[in-house]
Amino acid sequence: MTAEHPNAVIEHWDIIYTHDKGPIVTEFYERLAENKILGRHCPKCGRVLLPPRAFCDRDFADTDKWVEVGQKGVIETFTVVFQKFRGLPDPPYCIAYVRLDGADTSILNFVRVPGLVDAEAVRHKLKVGQKVKVVFAPKGERTGRITDFWFEPEV
Repeated sequence: MTAEHPNAVIEHWDIIYTHDKGPIVTEFYERLAENKILGRHCPKCGRVLLPPRAFCDRDFADTDKWVEVGQKGVIETFTVVFQKFRGLPDPPYCIAYVRLDGADTSILNFVRVPGLVDAEAVRHKLKVGQKVKVVFAPKGERTGRITDFWFEPEV
């Protein structure tokens, strides 16, 4: 605890984490190179899961096929970051869970919003339920990661 914040605990984390993408995530990233976003279908409940996963988080059934989802969707929730974090863009920036057309779950990614400079601007530029579209990075700038695309408000 500190004198400034008697009920707070200050922690510092510096973690490097390496994980295997596995066949599902590998396929997902490879299709991004073709400007396609694919989810996985659950044969038991019928949902299309995005981001794709090998099994359904609702009923634990193995997913059985790839489904291309739309490139438009709606913001389900979002946050705007005003604090600098190492390895992330300079603030402010927005990240949001977006449910794309044809998907039954939401995917987290950046939302690029011009003029996002302070909390007041956020209130006028973003809202839950807002329509957004997928924008892919130019082919030469893609790295085989989730940041190969982002969302922008639909106009």
